[in-house]
Amino acid sequence: MKDYSGFMKRPADLSSLLSIADVEDLDVLVDYITDKGAGRLMLDGDTCKRLTACKERGAYNEFDRLLIAKEICEFGGNTIVNTYRNLRSKIFDGVLDKVLPEANYVLDYEEVVKDVASHMKVNFNKNDDVLVVEDGLLKKILKDSFEKMTPEERKVVLDDLGVADLSLLGPATTAAALVAGKMAGFATFKIALIVANAVARSILGKGLSFAANRLITKSIGMVLGPIGWVVTSLWTIADLASPAYRVTVPCVVQIAYMRQKAILKATTNSCPGCESLSPLGSKFCPSCGMALQ
Repeated sequence: MKDYSGFMKRPADLSSLLSIADVEDLDVLVDYITDKGAGRLMLDGDTCKRLTACKERGAYNEFDRLLIAKEICEFGGNTIVNTYRNLRSKIFDGVLDKVLPEANYVLDYEEVVKDVASHMKVNFNKNDDVLVVEDGLLKKILKDSFEKMTPEERKVVLDDLGVADLSLLGPATTAAALVAGKMAGFATFKIALIVANAVARSILGKGLSFAANRLITKSIGMVLGPIGWVVTSLWTIADLASPAYRVTVPCVVQIAYMRQKAILKATTNSCPGCESLSPLGSKFCPSCGMALQ
């Protein structure tokens, strides 16, 4: 059984999260980083081979997990480098290349998240922490998707998220209510799961792996469909012209999902009888009444 105590002390820390991450979730990050093993111009060949080998054998040691974090942050730094180069070239027509060295940035993960959120036009405060910005990114994608659904698709989503009372509102008003915080707790995890699954399906050609996780397969219901279809179409037309954003945007979405899953696992128990969730320390399952301790 995994020890989540270190992660819960620093839930915003990327290394702490990756240290307890499930192998199948790390596999998705590796596919994003390595372009499904094909390699990228900005990725060292030996690093690509190492991470691909980890995925093939289904095991990541401590160094490998730290290497994943390092590569994501380096790709984030490349977005800043490209912006700097383009601006310098446009304004000074190459003159500065003779007197100033090229920028070489490696961002910390908080900066990567905020850079991605800005790129995806998410409203956030510069002092917001990683969890807040990630939440804003996921809800922005949800909101954009919800507004483009048919009435039938919206009803499925609202029913599955347990907020059917919002169905009488217009799509824009309902979407605004969703992102304003009408959903919390387990629904936050659901949103992260739905968005990350849709992004993986769009970019990798397949969704996330849930086969070994009955907690997930029991809870997602029909909602993966409507949101997944729309998110996929949005992703297809998203501005991912920068090679670095092709890595950092999906990685940030995937990590937001992984973080919500880790928080859920660290703070809840699953009933051995009906598999319903309850807060840690609960003596009885709130759904079936089975004793938990």
